Amino acid sequence: MKTEKIKTDLLIIGGGAAGCYAALTAAENSELNILICEKAHIKRSGCLAAGVNALNAYITEGRTPQDYVDYAKKDADGIVRDDLLITMSERLNKVTERLEELGLVILKDENGKYAARGNRNIKINGENIKPILAAAVEKLPNVTVLNRVNVTDISVSDNRIKGAFAIGIENDTFYSIEANVVIIATGGAAGLYKPNNPGASRHKMWYPPFNTGAGYAMGIRHGAEMTTFEMRFIALRCKDTIAPTGTLAQGAGAKQINSQGEIYETKYGLTTSERVYGTVMENLEGRGPCYLKTEGISPETEDSLLKAYLNMAPSQTLKWVESGRKISEQNVEIEGTEPYIVGGHTASGYWVDTNRATTIKGLYAAGDVSGGCPQKYVTGALAEGEIAALAAVRFISENAPANIGEAEINSHIAEIERFTGEDNSFYSTEQLEEAMQTVMDSYAGGIKTNYRFNASQLDIADRRITELEVLSEKLHADDFQELMYIYELRERLTVCRSVIAHLRARHETR
Repeated sequence: MKTEKIKTDLLIIGGGAAGCYAALTAAENSELNILICEKAHIKRSGCLAAGVNALNAYITEGRTPQDYVDYAKKDADGIVRDDLLITMSERLNKVTERLEELGLVILKDENGKYAARGNRNIKINGENIKPILAAAVEKLPNVTVLNRVNVTDISVSDNRIKGAFAIGIENDTFYSIEANVVIIATGGAAGLYKPNNPGASRHKMWYPPFNTGAGYAMGIRHGAEMTTFEMRFIALRCKDTIAPTGTLAQGAGAKQINSQGEIYETKYGLTTSERVYGTVMENLEGRGPCYLKTEGISPETEDSLLKAYLNMAPSQTLKWVESGRKISEQNVEIEGTEPYIVGGHTASGYWVDTNRATTIKGLYAAGDVSGGCPQKYVTGALAEGEIAALAAVRFISENAPANIGEAEINSHIAEIERFTGEDNSFYSTEQLEEAMQTVMDSYAGGIKTNYRFNASQLDIADRRITELEVLSEKLHADDFQELMYIYELRERLTVCRSVIAHLRARHETR
């Protein structure tokens, strides 16, 4: 293992949508040295890796930012931060226009205006949205990108950020990174619960399987305040493929129906959580399976759906083609996914102020790790990246840097040497991950229990997750790729314990 010390003004952990836009903003508003650490490759990393076909957060003509706040607030049963929602919403259209300037193709109507999809969405050709953002960042002279470098921990002393520690997955290097200010933009947490599909297909899920809650875990370990982890996101998806249902519901007007052909969506409500709840209840009461009604749609709509899903979820288009039946001849079966912890759809994440400053001085959060502000989607993540970057630039001008001590560096090196040293483990990382998912599924409200739980079950879950944390101390890695898997598991275990604590604390139902 090689070791390397780096000094920078601004460290951005995570090169996804929020991280890229934070770098763009900081570079254009300062002459700071900016470093992005990305554990994959910035060109195809984060939630936008495969592209998207719409921007779901946009203030369409005749609407206002306050309208968007009201929508998000209603969808989350009022458990939101209005101040965070309005500061995000006011920037949605500005960042959208900037994306178009960078090269994103936004579809237009016959009048040359953005083609709307509903009250808050606009259509795009977004397969290359992430390469566009990455290319813009890579052109900046004062920005350095370290690809395939996984940040494993932040350095904090007296509640002041000092930098971070990372591993170079392909060059076997340990990095000690001193930074005056840090923006954390690592994404939310998938893989905590047992997913819909088993075995080799277990990573066919709604949220990126490489988003492990790393950003949450780093903050939790160092005492950062978190919020609303009990507001888990459970997506309503096409069965087996876990493909999106929004395009069917909004683009084709497909209604939710049960096996008897009855439309049930209006019976339970049309918010995100109510759509899932209604589907669960219809199945429990013996009226399943449930579907989105596509029988009888027009050939034009059918063709657009095939293209749309080929763009964002090819497995669904292939399923239709392989079935030998047209979309207009069969309804699409739907199901809920396992729960995720994510601040872009729900309000889970760091407790932040309107500058996206966390409770650790000098640490800012943007995108899915930032709590209190749901329904931010792509453009909201960009907006928060901009807000955090501008605040970070101001912070640096007003605060002297802090230094990382040698003892802390040596402690992290010793941890790596323990994991890569002699193999004394009785378990593999994958076995402990599967055990973790089984515990969460059975005792913390997973698919197995129809997302329900009680205090006794949560006590069992916490005890068993704690036991798995102890076992993870003795895991072994043959190389730095396997070392990354160990850290990812440990991040998930930390987040699991926080989820359990938040579920236990939230006594009222909604």
